Amino acid sequence: MLGTWRWNVVIGIVGFVLTIAFSFANNPLTVVLLRSVYAFFSCFLLAYVFRFIWKQILQPPALVSELEPSDSEAGKGTQLDMKTPDESEDLNELLKAQLQDGAVNADERNSKEEAGFRPLNPPQLLSTKNTEPEELAKAIRHLTGE
Repeated sequence: MLGTWRWNVVIGIVGFVLTIAFSFANNPLTVVLLRSVYAFFSCFLLAYVFRFIWKQILQPPALVSELEPSDSEAGKGTQLDMKTPDESEDLNELLKAQLQDGAVNADERNSKEEAGFRPLNPPQLLSTKNTEPEELAKAIRHLTGE
């Protein structure tokens, strides 16, 4: 069981005190004490129920592999191998391929530079040529909401 019986006593005392606090003004002393004792025992027993449920919720499920590991699995997961595989040959091949591609790309760049650089010249999307001042004023009034 989760915890000890002392938790149940503490919860029972809390129930006892709360019952006295809320019923003292409306009931005679004997009724208050009798109901407080009932509240103590009720809270004491309910604490066992809640602690049992809480234990069942927190208990991890039993795994099938935890029952009994075989000899081949006994050492698995106890050591960490920090060694990385040797990939120097693959790296050298990638570098050689990059150098060869770089030589081809340099030739292509030289041929493009000979053709000359032309900046992008997109057409204008909006033109104000050949517009009447009245139409411009009307558009401005429309946009400003006048």
